[in-house]
Amino acid sequence: MAMRSTGQPEKAAPVQHHFFEIIPPGTNIDFVGMRFRMLIVSWTLIAIGLVSIYLHGGLNYGIDFAGGTMVHVKFAQSTPVADIRGALSGGELREVVVQNVGQGETEFQIRVVGSPQSGSAAVADSIKAGLKARFGEGTYEVLRVETVGPKVGKNLWRDATLAVLAATLVMGAYIALRFELRFGIGAAVALVHDVLITLGALSIANMEFDLTTVAGLLTVVGYSVHDTVIVSDRIRENMRKMRRETLATVMNLSINETLSRTLITSGTAVLVTAALFLLGGPVIHSFAFTLLVGFIVGTYSSIYVASPIVLYLEKRQVKRR
Repeated sequence: MAMRSTGQPEKAAPVQHHFFEIIPPGTNIDFVGMRFRMLIVSWTLIAIGLVSIYLHGGLNYGIDFAGGTMVHVKFAQSTPVADIRGALSGGELREVVVQNVGQGETEFQIRVVGSPQSGSAAVADSIKAGLKARFGEGTYEVLRVETVGPKVGKNLWRDATLAVLAATLVMGAYIALRFELRFGIGAAVALVHDVLITLGALSIANMEFDLTTVAGLLTVVGYSVHDTVIVSDRIRENMRKMRRETLATVMNLSINETLSRTLITSGTAVLVTAALFLLGGPVIHSFAFTLLVGFIVGTYSSIYVASPIVLYLEKRQVKRR
């Protein structure tokens, strides 16, 4: 071991670790200064989505909410989707949707929205009869038949709406208890913002709205709150350190400090959901699309919706004093 002239052992030089950072240290983007322009963007996106829902006469409800019959069939050989649609065209069947859910075009889900006067059992029988007439006996196997009545669909729609509203209120209350009331209000407004824009995107893309889509909305609510907690926690820490600075300055610094972490976390989530949307098949298209749009909008709202709401409420409180 090398020795110094003083007789003490020489200390090893400290190891320098280099970490990858998307946003370099010291970045100071004026997010707070852009809040009014971003507010216009948000209102525009919400308005476009609501207009789309109105023009379409509502969302594209699946069997879960609109009621109807689903028949899951498996063919012995590869069968084109167009041939199945052709076999079921005409007759009393309306709004027939055929989705390929297996490998090699052998498994399909045949959905018929709504129930005719003859009843749901007649719908399943008509589907079986049409397939038998076109492809012959024994060429396919019926794996399952599911039927949802209109009354059950309405109850499911009510329960789904209450679930999303309850999740939004509970998440907002959690933020209010952990931080302050104004942070909870900002989080709740951001969650409503995320849900409205995601619903509008579903309408514009004409995606089916079913129970899996509701599960996606609930996931978006949880993800958006997770990102809002990170930003709010940094704001609270900096408020204690920078008591003489304005809240707008503290907020800008906090958002910039968490920006790299936000982009990395959101970026990985978006990449996974994009792969799920592109490669997951048509059965989960609506679910994956909901997550994809919701994750992007949730990241945006944590910066441009929740934080500006907190700043607005703080200024109102100062004026009252």
